[in-house]
Amino acid sequence: MKTIETDYLIVGSGAVGLAFADTLLDETDADIVIVDRHGKPGGHWNDAYSFVALHQPSAFYGVNSVSLGTNRKDEVGVNTGLYELASGPEVSGYFDSVVRQQFLPTGRVRYFPTCDYVGDGQFVSLLSGAETQVSVCNKTVDATYFGTSVPSTHTPKFTVGPGICLITPNALPQLWMDPAKTIGGERPRNFVIVGAGKTAMDVGVWLLASGAEPESIRWIMPRDSWLLNRLRTQPGLEFFDETIGGQAAQMAALAESSTVDEVFHRLEQTGVMMRIYPDVEPTMFHYATISAGEVDELRRITQVIRKGRVQTLSPTEIVLDHGIEPVVPGTVFIDCTASAVDVRPSIPIFQGSLITPQMVRVPQPAFSAALIAYVEAHYPDDEQKNALCATVPFPITLADFPACNLGNMMNQFAWMQDKTLSRWIRECRLDGFAKVVAAIDPDDTAKQEMLQRLRNSAFAAIGNMQKLSSLP
Repeated sequence: MKTIETDYLIVGSGAVGLAFADTLLDETDADIVIVDRHGKPGGHWNDAYSFVALHQPSAFYGVNSVSLGTNRKDEVGVNTGLYELASGPEVSGYFDSVVRQQFLPTGRVRYFPTCDYVGDGQFVSLLSGAETQVSVCNKTVDATYFGTSVPSTHTPKFTVGPGICLITPNALPQLWMDPAKTIGGERPRNFVIVGAGKTAMDVGVWLLASGAEPESIRWIMPRDSWLLNRLRTQPGLEFFDETIGGQAAQMAALAESSTVDEVFHRLEQTGVMMRIYPDVEPTMFHYATISAGEVDELRRITQVIRKGRVQTLSPTEIVLDHGIEPVVPGTVFIDCTASAVDVRPSIPIFQGSLITPQMVRVPQPAFSAALIAYVEAHYPDDEQKNALCATVPFPITLADFPACNLGNMMNQFAWMQDKTLSRWIRECRLDGFAKVVAAIDPDDTAKQEMLQRLRNSAFAAIGNMQKLSSLP
């Protein structure tokens, strides 16, 4: 067995592992070994469907030292007027470039793709079976704790009968190129989207943009979602009113509402939240971010099946939790039921020789990982590090939303008390908003007033968020 030595062993070369490694390289002289099962950097982006794109602007994603994209606005399509969203292939190419052009030339990073980490500092090549033992001088970083499930690597939880054409979104663009993959050699005439998350929304928009008639699409939607308006997540001072104004509206809603449902309805009234179908009450919020243009497109799909989750697909019927729907001949089913975030219990991030990156600001995994690496590099003990990096739970239900915001706020307050950390955050490109706030002219009365409204509402919201979080 081969033996190597390093300061930090990072397991996983997705966004979290690479964002952590990038900041650690900038802030220390540490040697780093990165191990990943994929053949290229980028984690789940290697398995994603070709038409996937970021939900939020490229400016907030990737590693701190290298910009993603060209900081341009889209001039056509459903994201017109808003800052660019890197496509899946762009993100994959970006991460590959980060490793090969930024990390490896330093001489302080060794990257082992196509290898399975088996624990205790040992990994095995998936190609040769060769075993390597890593002697870790400082710490192991488990960047896989929160995995991302994508359709192409996901096994459906429902039964699929014979003769059913069930595909993942990955197969959609090539479906008509290979007759063997279609239905009896003929093109599909009808589509059923199975699932209610952002992947299903992407598929709906893609089908419509690619020429499918709305009448040919049925959408199995176990739960409707509240959606974050992408207009409220834009970088740059020009969108100050939308972004900071949106934050102020959110804090006001959290401060003044008596129920969680009221919070979301207030946010809908102020344009922070949206829903696809206005006559249906959403029961889910996972920080899916969407544009008004996408919502308009998806509303063209009117055949929405709300009878719970699929139990069985057969050639003649769809069996759901709360009913049965007929299968129309010539139907292709598109499985979008993979969970985007594999949510696991929150644990302390710093535990002796182990670092387990989790989100310290939801929904920003890359920023969270970079900040955790900065804290690791500059603070002396686990107690202080964990105090600055309290994990923020990802919302599973609507009732989790106040606690999630409270966690974000408490971390932000802790960071603001530390001048060194605050300065780093202000310069961190993954943060996005600190620089905007710092750049406001003290004499700009309107913007200063809006900031003051945000601060006042934030302080008022703390107590109410605790109350909302304890409601049954």
